[in-house]
Amino acid sequence: MLAVVAAIVFGIAFLLDLFDAGIGIGMTALIALGLCLLALHQAGIGTAGAWRGSWRSRARR
Repeated sequence: MLAVVAAIVFGIAFLLDLFDAGIGIGMTALIALGLCLLALHQAGIGTAGAWRGSWRSRARR
């Protein structure tokens, strides 16, 4: 889920840069937010498997 949010943030940052628009937050801040979300995703935060185990292990029981 966090990877999808990061992709949306990167997409918004790309479109704002493409059209030279601004929303009151810097481009560096949007890129840093996207990278932070990707780091959290890679760490396993926000995934169902990190808290409750794999769905495959529950299905075999």
